[in-house]
Amino acid sequence: MIQQKMEQAIQTLETFYGYSSFRKGQEQIIRSLLTNNDALVVMPTGGGKSLCYQIPAQVLGGTTLVISPLIALMKDQVDAVNQIGIRATFVNSAISKAEEHARLTQVASGEITLLYVAPERLYDPAFQNALKQTPISLIAIDEAHCMSQWGHDFRPSYLRIAEWINGLPYRPPVVALTATATPEVAEDICLRLGIDVNNQHYTGFKRENLTFRLLRGEKKDRFIMQYVEAKKGLSGIVYASTRKEAEQIYRQLRKQQTNTVLYHGGLTEIERTEAQEAFVHDEADVMVATNAFGMGINKSNVRFVIHANLPGTIEAYYQEAGRAGRDGEESECVLLYQAQDIQTQRFFIEQSNGELEKKENDFEKLQFMNRYAHTNQCLEQFILEYFGGSESEPCGKCSNCTKEGEQEDVTREAQMVLSCVVRMKERYGKSIVAQVLTGSKNKKIEQFHLNKLPTYGLMNKRTAKDVQAFIDFLLAEGFIGLTPTSYPTLKVLEKGAAVLKGDAKVNQYKEHISSQQNNINDPLFEQLRLKRKELAEKQGVPPYLIFSDKTLKEMATVVPKTNETLATISGVGAHKLELYGEAFLDLLRSTDIQVSTVISTQQKGKAKLNVDEAIQLYNEHKSPSEIAEELGFSEQTIIKHLIEAEKDGRASDVLKLVTEEKQIRIKEAINEHGTEFLKPIKERVGETISYTEIKIVMELGANV
Repeated sequence: MIQQKMEQAIQTLETFYGYSSFRKGQEQIIRSLLTNNDALVVMPTGGGKSLCYQIPAQVLGGTTLVISPLIALMKDQVDAVNQIGIRATFVNSAISKAEEHARLTQVASGEITLLYVAPERLYDPAFQNALKQTPISLIAIDEAHCMSQWGHDFRPSYLRIAEWINGLPYRPPVVALTATATPEVAEDICLRLGIDVNNQHYTGFKRENLTFRLLRGEKKDRFIMQYVEAKKGLSGIVYASTRKEAEQIYRQLRKQQTNTVLYHGGLTEIERTEAQEAFVHDEADVMVATNAFGMGINKSNVRFVIHANLPGTIEAYYQEAGRAGRDGEESECVLLYQAQDIQTQRFFIEQSNGELEKKENDFEKLQFMNRYAHTNQCLEQFILEYFGGSESEPCGKCSNCTKEGEQEDVTREAQMVLSCVVRMKERYGKSIVAQVLTGSKNKKIEQFHLNKLPTYGLMNKRTAKDVQAFIDFLLAEGFIGLTPTSYPTLKVLEKGAAVLKGDAKVNQYKEHISSQQNNINDPLFEQLRLKRKELAEKQGVPPYLIFSDKTLKEMATVVPKTNETLATISGVGAHKLELYGEAFLDLLRSTDIQVSTVISTQQKGKAKLNVDEAIQLYNEHKSPSEIAEELGFSEQTIIKHLIEAEKDGRASDVLKLVTEEKQIRIKEAINEHGTEFLKPIKERVGETISYTEIKIVMELGANV
C-alpha cells in the first residue's frame, strides 16, 4: 500500500512540480506522513519544506490544513500552489464575509486540497462547521518555532494549536515545519504536539548556494550605496534594527536613483502592502525593512541580503539571511557590525514583556550573535554548530575563509585580559575590565580599588573601545564566557585557562575586507526574465511564481526548441508547460537572433562582444571567467563563442576547460542517454558537473 502511495507521490512531483527526484530528506518525510506518522521537519529555507506536506495532500485526498502565522502572506503561498494546478485557498480577516462564506462552502464540499489559516481562526464557529463536513487528511504547522518560548519568534496564539488538534474527533497526521530550531526548541515543539522524538527529520541547516560576509567598522551608508549600485538590477533586502535607520537608508538609496521600497511597522497597512507587492512582483529591486518584513515571503530570486545592524539571535539572522537564494542560485548575505548594535539589542530585550527566565535566555542568545560578529572561525561553520551540527567543515568561501594574509599572534595581549578577569574575581563586565586594562581614571575604578591591581594600565597604549573589541574576539573564540544575565560578567573558560598557563596560543586576523564587484547576467537570461515579467503581469502574480531564476538559467543554457525538451527543464511541470510553454518556446526558437543583438541591462551603452578580442585573451591563457570580467560579459557567453572559434580554427584546447575525469563521466552519460536531451545527462553526472561543461564535451569531444 505504501509503495503505491509513494509511486503516486513521485508522479505528483513530476506532473505538478516538474522535478524528477526528491531533494534530500523529502522522500523520507513524505513516506512517514503517508504511513500516518507525525513528524517534525527541520529544513533550511529554500530546502523544499512545502513539498513535504503539499505532495501528501495530493496523495491522501480530502483537505490538508496549513496553519501559518501571518495572514498578509497567505495569498502568496496560495498563488504559488494554484500556479501548478493544485486547488488551494486561504481564509483570514483580509477577505470579506461574503468571500469567506464562499471559500468555506468550497472547503465543506471537498473542492479544496490545501486550506491556509492563521492559528486564531481555528476556534471560529463557521470555520469549525466547514471542517466537520470534509475530512482533514493532514495538518501542517508552518514556522513551528513560533510554538516554543525558547524560539526567536514565540507567538502565544500558537500555544492553543495542540489543544485544538487534541479536540478533533479524529487526529490526522501532524507535521510541524521550521528552518530555525535549535535542539532545545525542537524538543519543546515535540513535547507540545506529542510528536515522537524518533520522528524528527533534520536535513541539515547548510545552504550551499549562500556566501556569508561579515564586515566590522565599515562605513555603513557608503558600503550599502556602493554595494546596491554594483548589484543594480538584482533583487535584494536591506535589514535595519530600527525604523529610524531603515528610513535613513531608504532615503539615501532613493537619492541614488535606486528602485527601492520601505517596510516597517510604523507605516500604514496600505503602505506596507504596496511596498511588499512592488518588491514581490519585481517592480522594485531593493526592500529596506525592519524585521517586521519577511516571514513567509517566498520570493525565490532574492540575490542578496544585507544586515545593516546586528540581529538579536543567530536564529533570526539565519532566517532573515536565508531569504536570499531560495531558488538555489548563488546569493550573498552580508552583516555590517558596529559596537553600538549590541546596546540596541540589549535595550530591546530589557523593554520586552518576557519573564526573567525568558530575558536571560534572550541575553544568552545575544552573546552568541556577538561571538559570531567577532569570530575567526568559518562563518557558515559557526552557524551550523550553533544549530547542533558537530561535524561541519569550513565552507571555503565566506569572508573569514577567504581572508588574505597571516594571522597575528596575540597570545600576550590575551594573557593580559585573562589575568585581569581572574584578578577581578570574575565579578565585572567587559566595560570595567577594559577600563582597568587601559588605566582609566574613572571614579568607579578608584572606588573599588581596581586601580591597585597588577593588571591596571597593562594595555594603556590602546583605547578602552579597542580593548572591548578584543574582549569580544576572545568571547567569540571561547577563551572567555559571559554569565547569562542582564549585566553579564566575564569568566575564564577552560580554553582561556590553557592560554594563561602558556599551553596554548591565540591568533587573530587584522586585515580589512573590501566590498564586492559587479554581477553581470547573460543576455538570453535577461530576455527570459522580461518574458516572465510580462506573463506575470497578465496573470497578476509575482514573476517567480511563473518560473524561478534557476529554471530560466537552465532554459538559457539548454535552449529548448520543442515542448518535449522544455518539459525536461527542472521546474517545468505539466500545468506550467500548458500555460506558458509556447510563450517561452517562441522566444527560445528565435534565440539565434536575440543572443547576438540583445544586451543585458548591465551592459547598456556598451558595444557588442568583440569575439576576436575574447579569442586573443583566451589564447594568451586567460580563463573564461577572467575574460568575462575584463570584457563585461557573462562567462557563458564567452564560452559559447570560444566553442565556435575552436570549430573554425581560431582558438584551440577549449576542451581542456573540462577535466579528463569529468570528460569520461560526461561521455559515459552521453553513451547511455544520447544527446537529444541534456537533463538526463546532467542527472547522471551529478551536481559537480555543469551544463556548460556537458555542452563543451558534446560540441568538442571527439567520438562522443
